[in-house]
Amino acid sequence: MRALVISGGGSKGAFAGGVAQYLIEEAQQHYDLFLGTSTGSLLISHLGLHKIAKIKEIYTSVHQKDIFSNCPFSTQKKHGVETIGIHHFNVLKNFYSGSKTFGESLNLLQLIKNTITLEEFNTLKNGPKDIVVTVSNLSLNQVEYKSINDFSYDEFCEWVWISCNYTPFMSLVKKDGCEYADGGLGTMVPIEEAIKRGATTVDAIILQTEVTHLNRMPSKNVFSLLTNMFAFMLDRIEHQNIRIGKYVAKHNNAIINFYYTPTVLTTNSLIFDKTKMAAWWESGFNYAKFKSSESSQLEPEITN
Repeated sequence: MRALVISGGGSKGAFAGGVAQYLIEEAQQHYDLFLGTSTGSLLISHLGLHKIAKIKEIYTSVHQKDIFSNCPFSTQKKHGVETIGIHHFNVLKNFYSGSKTFGESLNLLQLIKNTITLEEFNTLKNGPKDIVVTVSNLSLNQVEYKSINDFSYDEFCEWVWISCNYTPFMSLVKKDGCEYADGGLGTMVPIEEAIKRGATTVDAIILQTEVTHLNRMPSKNVFSLLTNMFAFMLDRIEHQNIRIGKYVAKHNNAIINFYYTPTVLTTNSLIFDKTKMAAWWESGFNYAKFKSSESSQLEPEITN
């Protein structure tokens, strides 16, 4: 059983899309299980349907307004570096309306429903492949995995949306009496879950460099500080997930093939720039092609 696992990473998901396109279309890999966190959850339904051109068009044309119904920050470029500033009016408007977060991402939920049709959902649900998204249950302090086989169309679209909600900048969702947020807050790279579900070979796309290559810019404001803090915590979670994944693979005789980003794509994955994302998609495709050309068969990750 072969699984494709895609980590969280916001706008960097475009790179993962390029890698997945090569693996599916050129390397002719056939996956039984697709498992994604955050931006990974947005990709996997379309990849499971082999509708790669469709999801590529979405990822290379998306704007901030397609994600945020109320964007809590503004961006500006200084000395070639994009920095986040607080959009005071939008934040105050959100608090005035009784929201617990700085911004809202209702537009993303609508985008998901506009791009995954009921017919496509039924094709996946009635097919042999399993599509699983990761969410964080803040009320019960646990990570949950939501399979397309267990939910209706509207419910599953909502779980995909919840998996992407990078709180406190995006929506906090109350569902079934619990508060839910971005799956990456608990599991950035769900390799362990893929193996638990029976995968013997896992292709894991990690939207981070294998070795840290940057020192973050000093925090300019409270939002900049928060994003730096969250980035630090998510990096630690990601490294832990990978270590656990290697351990579980070793004890289950499973193979993991890792695909890291070869360079730092962005220091702020909440900025959705269609030009950059189009370049990242092509970069992901070319990187997977280069890695594959190094040998006729990808070498498995050594886990012992």
